[in-house]
Parts: sequence; structure tokens; C-alpha cells
Amino acid sequence: MKINKIYFDNAATTKVDKNVLKSMMPYFSNSFGNSSSIHSYGQKAEGSVLKSRDIIAKFLNCRSNEVIFTSGATEANNTVLKGVFFDFKGHLITSAFEHPCVLETAKYLQKNGVEVDFVRPEKNGIIDSKKVLSLIKDNTRLVSIMYANNEIGTIQPIGHIGKKIRELNQNRQNKVFFHTDAVQATQFLQMNVERLYVDFLSMSSHKIYGPKGMGAFYVRKETRLKPLFHGGHHEYGLRAGTLNVPGIIGFSRAIELIASEEHKKDILNIQKIRDYVVKEVLKIDGTILNGDRELRIPNNANFLFKNVEGESLLLKLDMKGIAISTGSACASGSLSPSHVLLSMGIKPESAHGSMRISLGKYNTIDEAKYFVKELKKIVKELRKYSPLK
Repeated sequence: MKINKIYFDNAATTKVDKNVLKSMMPYFSNSFGNSSSIHSYGQKAEGSVLKSRDIIAKFLNCRSNEVIFTSGATEANNTVLKGVFFDFKGHLITSAFEHPCVLETAKYLQKNGVEVDFVRPEKNGIIDSKKVLSLIKDNTRLVSIMYANNEIGTIQPIGHIGKKIRELNQNRQNKVFFHTDAVQATQFLQMNVERLYVDFLSMSSHKIYGPKGMGAFYVRKETRLKPLFHGGHHEYGLRAGTLNVPGIIGFSRAIELIASEEHKKDILNIQKIRDYVVKEVLKIDGTILNGDRELRIPNNANFLFKNVEGESLLLKLDMKGIAISTGSACASGSLSPSHVLLSMGIKPESAHGSMRISLGKYNTIDEAKYFVKELKKIVKELRKYSPLK
């Protein structure tokens, strides 16, 4: 079988589903009204936005007015962190291997007066909930821990941490808010905010076969949050700016597809392909799987190859028509080793030899077999000329 192009980088972005694209098309040129306008064009757009908000609220098991649309998860995460620490006072607890949009925001807050604790994951890529809870003190305002790591795919104990924080708040005057970046978890894990005990939860459309430039976050009505943008009174006063109606429609349609029976079948197929890849790649000498083997989302596999440089591996595979990643797309402009792997105690020289594959519903077992075959040849070739022997 001839293989032309293989896309194994679905954690970076996904192909827009044809059903999602179809749902969006009328809102570009036919139903193009501004949803804030009171005439019929605007009211039609507003009706579609309200329906989309209801779909997402049902998915999250929250009220419709607790769903705030944004341009993506980067804006959502910035809004939550900066909105809680608007006066640059208080204490933030987060993990050392968050996505850059959380990590860099936390560092920005720290430079401006916020006290920040960065919790390092265990060697298996899981955050110890006891370590998180032990850091809470009188001036703690927010705990922000990602649901599933974007590089190594490990699943964090969000529900457990959230429940413990909720119990702790019963005896506190100054409540501790809990936020999770659920971007990589959205299509694979349960997203019931009541079971997760979260006050804020961020999502991104383009990670779930929806359009880019579209995201949302859940905000519990009882919380205090200052807006990042000022202007009109859109999104219940939390996010000024004309709504991206086509994007919202596409996002909600992508959410609907996640709730379908077809999606459950897709997940089983993705996991089957991923398990095959893990089994075969680990047969290569000097290879390890980064992160816990079981507590990870089903589409992720992150490997470390001894005496192999990750960028060279990526380029060699790309020449064979195979797209993979050495880490987060948002950090790919940096030549530094993955902060995720470093936070797990992996040495810099070893972290440079990492590779992430992230599968999607359009991938096949034949693609996986071709990938494994080419990978084995490329690793052997790179080690032959490696100065790290």
C-alpha cells in the first residue's frame, strides 16, 4: 500500500471535520449578522450563538451563562489567571509542566508581585495531589493544574484535587479557586465540571476537529473574575469584542460530535493504533516511553531515544511524509529541551532526543505500520553518525 502523507501531530491541531465546516458555512455570507445587533440579521445570529452556548453548557454540565467564548485557550487561560490576580497580590499554585500559555502567564504574575509555587510532576508525569494541597495557605487564591499534559499525555487527578479544595473552602473565609486547562482532555475524558469540582475550565476548538481561533472557558458564577479585555458588554461583561459566530457554531458542532456514538468508536480505534505504535517502537534499543503507560490520554505516545537528536528525527520523518512533533507546537520556536521532560527529572541532553506522536480519528493502522518501519531505519541511521555514543 502506498502512503503519501501521514499526520501524527493532532495534539498541535486537528483537521476540521467536514460536518463542522458544513455547519459554519452559512454564517460567513448568508447569516452574517453581528449577534449584538437588534435587527433580524443580528437576532438570527444571536439565536444560533445561544443554541451553541446551550450545547457546550450541556456538555460541561453547567449553566449557559457560565460559558464564555474566547479566541482560544491561550486567551482563556490568560483571562482566568490575570483575572484572579488583577491586583498582583496573593498566591498561585500551578505545575511546572503546564502549557506555555499558563506557565508564562504565571511567570509574568510572579515578576509583578504574585507569589507562585510550581509543583514538579513525579517521574511518571503525574502531579502528586498531596504536594499541591500542602502548599495552600491563607493568601492562596488559585490552583491551576492541567487536566492532561499536552506533550506526554498524562492524566492529572483533577477531580480529587478539586474535591479536596472544595472541602477545604468550607472552613476558609478566603476561598481558593481551582482552574484546569482541559484542552487535550476535552475529547477523551469526562468534562462534567461538577465531578471535577473546578471553578474554571479552558477549552480550544482546533484540538477537537473545530476551527482555529475559537475557544471557551467555564466560569462558576460564584467566583470573582476581572475581564482581560475592556470595551462592550459582550459575554456577560467578561470578554469584550464582537463574537466570532461561525467559529462558535463550528466549536459547538465539534462538541456535539464528541458526544456521539461514532466518537466512542474513534477513540477505541485511536487507542488500538497507539498501543501498536508503543509496542513496536519500544522494541528499538535505547528507547523509553515518557510518562505513565496507563494514566494517559489514548492518542498520545512520547518517546525518548538514546543518542538521537529530536529535531533531526523530526526532519528525517518529514522527508518521508510523516508529521510528528518534539513537543508543544507553542514552544517549537525554542531550541531549549522540553520543559515538560526537564520537570520530570530527565537530563537536558536526553530530553533533546524526544518525539511525540498524537493520533487522530483519520489515522489508520497502515499508517502506523509505515511509520514504525521508517522510524526504525531513521533511528539506526542517526545513531550511526551520532557524536553521543
